[in-house]
Formats: sequence, structure tokens, C-alpha cells
Amino acid sequence: MISRSLLQFCLVLLFSSEISCLDCNRLHVLQIRMNSESFEHLEKMGGNFPFQCLNEGIAFKPRDILKLRLSHRENAKVAIQQILQELFHIFNNNLTQAAWNGTSIKEFQNGLHQQIEKLETCLSAEMEKEVTYPGNENLLLTSLKLKRYFQTIEDFLKEKQYSRCAWEIIRVEISRCFLILDKLTKRLENEARDASTNDAMKTAEGNCTSTGVLRL
Repeated sequence: MISRSLLQFCLVLLFSSEISCLDCNRLHVLQIRMNSESFEHLEKMGGNFPFQCLNEGIAFKPRDILKLRLSHRENAKVAIQQILQELFHIFNNNLTQAAWNGTSIKEFQNGLHQQIEKLETCLSAEMEKEVTYPGNENLLLTSLKLKRYFQTIEDFLKEKQYSRCAWEIIRVEISRCFLILDKLTKRLENEARDASTNDAMKTAEGNCTSTGVLRL
């Protein structure tokens, strides 16, 4: 006979699993809000771009992150997670010369960390359910492109010895990453809407079948 405490524990696990699933289905809502908040913190960090850094800024020419193309069949969550992880790594090292607002930096870091954790939870849930994406073979190429882009940023910071101007130039460049994140988040929103539509159609078909409306 199952004890009452064990039964309660199982019910809590089941309820938590369902809540997590619902949260992941609405992941795009969280991403839209967090992307906006992170971008605001990024802007507040240093204020206006310093005039004395203009020449160095012109000389910095990384790969154009906005030209990154993802197949419509790839898992957008994986690309979003990698971008956020790279940003988190960059903004957790050698910030002493940046002379930025400490509160905005901390809030920016915390926001990225929260997004990364949520994405990890949802990706783990997909693995458990063995959810597959037909275009996932392209993810390695996308990952390599992102690594090269962010490596260019890290190399520039090291070359300039993490100077204030170097950080200001990178802060401007990183703002472009949020345009890509917004585009990928839009993909999540479209996927969630399509999944919701498919579920509604299956429910309607099931109801019609059970009531005898659909007959062979």
C-alpha cells in the first residue's frame, strides 16, 4: 500500500513537471521580456559613447552577427542559449577598466544567467521527450560561426588590454546581438503558436470522432 506522504510527493513531481512544460511552451514570452531588460541594462552601463574612442571603434571590424542565418528547421533554443552563454562569459571577466555602473552590470549578468538556466531546463525536457528537429545537423555549423564571432570580440579585448575604449566598442557591438536574439525569439513564438494550433486541431478531431461526427 502506498503511503500518503509518498503519494503527495509523486503528485508534487507530476504537478511540477506539468508547470515546467507549460513554462517552456511560453518560453518566448520570458525571452521577449528578458531580452528587453538586458538591452536596457547594457545601455545604462556606460551612457554615451566616449568621443575619444571613435578612431578605435572604426578600426574594429568583426564578422557581422546580423548576417547569421539559421535554417528554419533548426532548434532556435540552442542558438539563443549559446549566444547568452558567450555574452555571460565576456561580461564576467576583466571589467575593472570599463568604469561602468556596477548595478547595471550586476543586473545584466543576473538576467543572462536566469535566461540560460531556463533554456537549459527546457532543452533537457526536450531531450527527455526525445524531441528532434530535422535541421539539427546544421547546428554544428551555426555553433562554429558563433564561436568565431565571439572569439573575435575576446581577441580584440585582449589586444587592447581590456581598456575603457575597448569595452565601450564591445558594448556597442554586443547591442547588435540582441537584434539576433529578438529574431530567434520570434521563431520560438511562431513555433509555440503552431504547436498550439496543432493541439487544438487534434482536440477538435478527437471530440468529433468521439461524438460520431467523423465516420469512415
